[in-house]
Amino acid sequence: MTAVRVSLNSIDKVKAFVNDISGFSAEFDLVSGRYVIDAKSIMGIFSLDISKPIDLNIHAEDDIDEILATIKPYLAD
Repeated sequence: MTAVRVSLNSIDKVKAFVNDISGFSAEFDLVSGRYVIDAKSIMGIFSLDISKPIDLNIHAEDDIDEILATIKPYLAD
């Protein structure tokens, strides 16, 4: 598992993020406090506080470099 922090602070960012990661077969979880949400679920993401960076857990073995390159625009500083 790889963990990174992402910033999804707008509706357009959330839609683009979900579209980008949906092409991968890996599992993606967003973790905010005690909540764990499937990152491929737009409705799930909107149940979180998206005004702050959110922890993203990537459950992948093989495509991790490609996944990290794809989500680079969303990574929190």
